[in-house]
Amino acid sequence: MLAQTAASAAPVAGPPSPDQKRWENCVELAIADPARGIAEADRWKLAGGNFLTHQCRGMAYAAQRRWTSAGDAFETAAREAEVARDARAPNYWAQAGNAWLAAGDAGKARAALDAALATGTLTGLELGEAHLDRARALVAAGNLAGARADLDQALVHAAADPMAWLLSANLARRMGDIPLAKTHIARALERAADDASVQLEAGNIAAVARDAAGAKAGWTRAAQLAPDSPIGRSARAALEQFAAQE
Repeated sequence: MLAQTAASAAPVAGPPSPDQKRWENCVELAIADPARGIAEADRWKLAGGNFLTHQCRGMAYAAQRRWTSAGDAFETAAREAEVARDARAPNYWAQAGNAWLAAGDAGKARAALDAALATGTLTGLELGEAHLDRARALVAAGNLAGARADLDQALVHAAADPMAWLLSANLARRMGDIPLAKTHIARALERAADDASVQLEAGNIAAVARDAAGAKAGWTRAAQLAPDSPIGRSARAALEQFAAQE
């Protein structure tokens, strides 16, 4: 999320403005030393800084994994940017949505992402990632059909992101569309075969398709890639059925 945040506030062509220079310094602090980044954002705001101060604070909170605080900061940046008629407001709404997802608040995530997408100004990867995050919020709310529509858009605009293919495959499996699930997990594997979550889902899909060899291969690889994680533990639990058969 930090990379996405930084990209959306990249300087425009030409010499950087004083605000841009101060933002760059604030960002460096936010990433390297979040506590100092927050302090710098606060000093800048007291000195008359604009919405960029809130974005910098949001980045520092994200670096600390303080997701609720990050969501609040990005939303404040978005609202102030809207008042200033700054074109970066939709990006800040999208970043707020991402932070709210990390905080486990799907409702606030959906509201922020709706605001980001309603402008119609997001393009390219940023548009795709916003659709991807809204799909995640919709899945959390149990709206699988709505999530499917957003994932279809994410696959158009963020096709290079293996997470889009992984989530699409997972959703297709949950909705009973196994041919689509198999096609999309193959795309995820092409892009991120060393990701344990991709291998776990590959095993899950193979199991539903009654492909025992494929299921065993995916789960075994997931357990190897992340042995001490929840994903690795899930993979080992799934593999126990094969041990029982031997």
